[in-house]
Amino acid sequence: MYLKSIELSGFKSFAKLSTLEFNSPISSIVGPNGSGKSNVAEAFRFVLGEQSIKSLRGKKGEDLIFNGAGGESRANRASVKVTFDNKDKTFAVDFPEVVIERVVHRDGVNDYSINGSTVRLKDVVELLLQAHIGASGHHIISQGEADKILNASTKERKAMIEDALGLRLYQYKRLESERKLKKTFENIAQVELLRKEIAPHLKFLHKQVEKLEKMESMKTSLIELAKDYFYHEDQYISLSKKMSGEEKKPIDEQLQKLSKELADARKILEDVAKEEKKDYLVLNLESEMSGVRVHKDALVRNLGKVEGSIDAEERIIRKQKELATSDEHKLVRLKDIEDLYSEVSLLGTLVDVFNKIKEFIKNQKYSADSSVLLDAEKSVRELIKEKENIEKEIETAGAKEQALRVRYEELKKGIEMEKDSSRDAEKAVFRIMSEENELISKLNLIKSKEEILKKEDEEFKREMTEVGALVGADALHFKDFKTAINILEENRNVQEEKKREIGKLKIRLEDSGVVGSGEVMKEYKDVSERDQFLARELLDLDKSAESLKTLVKDLEERLAVEFSSGITKINKEFGELFSSMFGGGDARLILTKDKKRKAEVMLEEGETEMVEDALDDEEIVEEGLDIAVNLPRKKIKGLMMLSGGERALTSIALLFAISAVNPPPFIILDETDAALDEANSRIYGDLVEKLSKHSQLILITHNRETMSRAGIIYGVTMGSTGISKLLSIEFTQAVEVAK
Repeated sequence: MYLKSIELSGFKSFAKLSTLEFNSPISSIVGPNGSGKSNVAEAFRFVLGEQSIKSLRGKKGEDLIFNGAGGESRANRASVKVTFDNKDKTFAVDFPEVVIERVVHRDGVNDYSINGSTVRLKDVVELLLQAHIGASGHHIISQGEADKILNASTKERKAMIEDALGLRLYQYKRLESERKLKKTFENIAQVELLRKEIAPHLKFLHKQVEKLEKMESMKTSLIELAKDYFYHEDQYISLSKKMSGEEKKPIDEQLQKLSKELADARKILEDVAKEEKKDYLVLNLESEMSGVRVHKDALVRNLGKVEGSIDAEERIIRKQKELATSDEHKLVRLKDIEDLYSEVSLLGTLVDVFNKIKEFIKNQKYSADSSVLLDAEKSVRELIKEKENIEKEIETAGAKEQALRVRYEELKKGIEMEKDSSRDAEKAVFRIMSEENELISKLNLIKSKEEILKKEDEEFKREMTEVGALVGADALHFKDFKTAINILEENRNVQEEKKREIGKLKIRLEDSGVVGSGEVMKEYKDVSERDQFLARELLDLDKSAESLKTLVKDLEERLAVEFSSGITKINKEFGELFSSMFGGGDARLILTKDKKRKAEVMLEEGETEMVEDALDDEEIVEEGLDIAVNLPRKKIKGLMMLSGGERALTSIALLFAISAVNPPPFIILDETDAALDEANSRIYGDLVEKLSKHSQLILITHNRETMSRAGIIYGVTMGSTGISKLLSIEFTQAVEVAK
């Protein structure tokens, strides 16, 4: 790769398009003071990305644009275009030439392009770093800047040497890595904050989901238990009803037969009574006993209804008391809270307040819905009183029935003792009544069982309704449930135990219910996925941070190794050049280390926003480079004791030593030989020729000795118009001019 040409248009004093082609290892640019020849060096700085307008001898971007002179109107923009040969692929682009152009407009806006394509400044900088080229540094040295490396602080001098050694790319990568690491740490903090923000909500949702899962488990248990219970209960009730019907059928048939016989016997007695005009006590007794029995049966049925109502109210009471023993989702009346607040406001010590709250919680923990509980208890009391009244009536009816039975037995006994055939009809009535009473007793026993069965059926249906409403219709699909147990032989206590378990599960499900379970599950899934995503992102960021730390450490180690090796090589060249220039003596670079407060260093580097983070007593070691010189035949040990010429030669020796160790593609020397006498100019010229074997040189000079080393000379002139113009002189002409 080598520098082919540079084009200036509207840049400073170059109003019109001016092109300089560099087809020689050494090119020279000459001209009188004020002609604008140094503008060429500044044009190089400009096109290579220099951002300091001050270093380009301006205050703002507009100062770089031709402002009009000699009849030429001012330009609206300034452009500089530099062309590099890229056949050796130094630049990582697939072009034989690389053309970089920069344009500045009067509004201060800058445009950059590579081979005609618009790019960012960053892209230009990164491309140039591949070839060890920068906007400023050791390869563009303007008049007066040769001494800059001597006047610089040890820290600044170290930075210059690092740049010259080609370590800028590593430093750039390190700074980029450090910026990325800082950004990564910021992202880590942000992600951790996001996780911290959603953690309480996620924890709450997790508890809700655990409740839902527990509910689902309880629902499954309830469904399975309910199916088992429902199947057995359904079979028991169905079979019991069937058996009751089978038991009642022959009794009903026999009662119907006896009823017909009784009716026939009554008719006979009634007809005889009419003929004989006398009353038969047996007819009156039978009628009276029948009436008492009907009344007693009605009372027994009414008693059953009252007892059923008592059971229903007692279920409500049991449920309220079971709810009272559960802690979750217990509701407390606002009035109770307000009363508690009034009470604790009057208490003196915090201990008293805690004790009062503890007592309140205890009272609320074991309390139920008082209104529901009171209403149910009141209803039970009233129903019990009604039951007692009915039982008294049944007792009275029973006593009356017993008295009638006594009369019945006495009358029956008297008639049976008589041998009169006329009493056969009465005897038949007694026989029929006796058989009927026996059958009715059996029938009443069956009816009593049916009443119990009816209650069990009602309870069974109510249980199905409640369970179905709580866990869905799946619990009601119990018909296919199979069992090897004889249902009627099964101990009813087993079913009662199942029923109690079902009741407990129902209470627990009602108590632990989560409103909007579908929405809770969806929200938990979304928040969990968000948290998992953040956790993965945090893990990736941690890995990225570790990778960047490793990269920064590797780059620092590489920089340290390359810097140490570079200093050793520079010192070798520097010592030899210095000795050659001064006829002996020695010069070398020395690494210095100074301890400074971290806050002070941050202020020096402009990191004011970070100063507060630095501890007052925190120190860091700041490295720099000092220059030790030892002139022959003089007791001079430091730079401050050198004369102007000695300083110029020392700076040139150091700059040339740096360039010899790590030669840049090209070097621009802007009147760095101005302070040299004739003898030193020849030494300078020899060094230039030696240096041109490694780097392409562009010399801006007044020195004839220096000009004589050039293969092509460009002359810059400026007449009264104030516009710089170019003239080129071939090598043969250059020799004549030099003479």
